[in-house]
Amino acid sequence: MQGQHPDSPIGDAPHVPVLISAILKECAPISGVWLDGTLGAGGYTRAFLDVGAATVIGVDRDPLALEMAEGWAAPYGDRLKLVQGTFSDLDTLSGEPLDGVVLDLGVSSMQLDQAERGFSFMRDGPLDMRMSQSGPSAADLVNTADESVLADVLYQYGEERASRRIAHAIVGARALEPITTTLRLAEIVAKCLPRPKPGQSHPATRSFQAIRIAVNTEFSELAEGLAAAERALKPGGLLAVVTFHSLEDRIVKRFFQLASGQESNTNRYAPARADTAARFDLVTRKAVAPDDDEVARNPRARSAKLRVGRRTALPSVTLSAADLGLPDVRFDTRPKGRR
Repeated sequence: MQGQHPDSPIGDAPHVPVLISAILKECAPISGVWLDGTLGAGGYTRAFLDVGAATVIGVDRDPLALEMAEGWAAPYGDRLKLVQGTFSDLDTLSGEPLDGVVLDLGVSSMQLDQAERGFSFMRDGPLDMRMSQSGPSAADLVNTADESVLADVLYQYGEERASRRIAHAIVGARALEPITTTLRLAEIVAKCLPRPKPGQSHPATRSFQAIRIAVNTEFSELAEGLAAAERALKPGGLLAVVTFHSLEDRIVKRFFQLASGQESNTNRYAPARADTAARFDLVTRKAVAPDDDEVARNPRARSAKLRVGRRTALPSVTLSAADLGLPDVRFDTRPKGRR
């Protein structure tokens, strides 16, 4: 775990597109048709349009992002197309071959800043966390999942070492009264952990991240989104991915390693892989981090990492969850009584 998403509630820093200068540099020149898979407040989309993209398709699973875009979209006319959807469908949502795809992972500031969305442990609100505002909520998961499943979610998706202790406390608390608010969950988690030292993150950070990832199936969406981007990109098209913690970055790094034929042979006894031909050329040989100036201007960017690859002409290949090292946690978030 490397830290919070840059749109987490840290002071009063305004929304700033994270690593935008690095993206524009690594992907220059920006032209043709691009797809922004996480429209959010529109930072990347507007930057691409301003520097020369002919068209940007702005996709977001959150209908609020599309509603907010109405306030700034008009000057771009038909160069901007807004679509509600997810990473996994971006190749069909685009409707045409793409010159570039950018994916900015994690929860956005507008989601965190609205207490009623239930993402933040800093604001009291209903325990929701649904990016799409539909389907099973965080409250459904927290109040119905088996203790062992909760522990797996907290450990696999949040790297929370006290996962079993926290899961046990959650199950005990919900037996007395359903857990329906963010602050009550944060309080339950905090009681299981030592008081944080100055400068340390809130004790509930990892648990809230894990539950959010589970509710929104973020890792499977990421894996399917990377595959969809590979299918959608023209030969020579660029894929830029910005991650905000080690679990996400590990998946993206693994994808680019396999897709570029750069996989290291860690087991000399294992058979050689047949799919070593490069479907992507690495534009960034290692992850690009924000420089000191960007972190000073926008402390929320401190944990961000950028990786960029350029599509070759080889046919796309869909990698399995095991290939990408996705955590394997099986759970059912449907509320009891609806099965």
